[in-house]
Amino acid sequence: MNEPNWALARKRHVLAQRAEIIQEIRNFFFNRGYLEIETPHRIPANAPELHIDAVASGTWALHTSPELAMKRMLAAGYEQLFQICRVWRDGEHGQHHLPEFTLLEWYRTGIDYHALMNECMELLYVLAPRGTLSRQGRTIDLAMPWPQLTVADAFTRHASMSLAEALAADRFEEVLTAEIEPHLGKDRPVFLTEYPVSLAALARTKPGEPQLAERFELYIDGLELANAFSELTDPHEQRNRFIADEDLRRANGKTPYPLPEKFLNELAAMPEAAGIALGLDRLVMLLTDVAKIDDVVAFTPGDL
Repeated sequence: MNEPNWALARKRHVLAQRAEIIQEIRNFFFNRGYLEIETPHRIPANAPELHIDAVASGTWALHTSPELAMKRMLAAGYEQLFQICRVWRDGEHGQHHLPEFTLLEWYRTGIDYHALMNECMELLYVLAPRGTLSRQGRTIDLAMPWPQLTVADAFTRHASMSLAEALAADRFEEVLTAEIEPHLGKDRPVFLTEYPVSLAALARTKPGEPQLAERFELYIDGLELANAFSELTDPHEQRNRFIADEDLRRANGKTPYPLPEKFLNELAAMPEAAGIALGLDRLVMLLTDVAKIDDVVAFTPGDL
């Protein structure tokens, strides 16, 4: 008699919890008047980003995020949208990364990124109504409001160099990942704010401080859980940023990407809005006290 796949069978409990979490998320957004939508996974062009590589699909690519399509819907008059979908990023696999993973993205017109901070806090309160998370024997307090920490202050507090030095040496991502992230959100969630505009290609600049973008990332227990910003709606500026990012990709030997022309052509019609991408697999890890991302999905690439 053949033995069952015990590694897969042992995931039954956490996969059942995952299904319940997804249902609660849907209820959260339905109750707030959001429309759940689906957009294509295979697209002609992703937004060019230096540190994110798409998976080719013929002459097109699998999407790294549904962001561009969802913003085109905002430009067409939709006001509150959310989507739970699979996305692909080439070469990403580790304790907290998968090359194919699930994103929750939501967008809302008439707001800025501060409103998304509130919705993050409210969503976690619904998913963890006791107001705490248990992580590897520690307790994380979810009491609102959650603290904010600027990127510059995070480098001053936790890194071996300043933000300006890291940017000049092209070591921002390296230092952030290795030296800063492990300290973030260990006892309470924290919003990392005020990113340099050079690191927020689709975000609006902060009024009065054009060197900064209205962007935040949410960290809980050292994990980057979400990335959000007030949306840039100037098509000329957005095109210039995309061109600059694509030039950087090519200078670093990356595969050339075409510009997303339909998105750029429709961007001028998009009203003031804010949007956020939240890693659903990582959220399930946090809510179920699981240490490795492989253990909250049914199959990883190595299982196939």
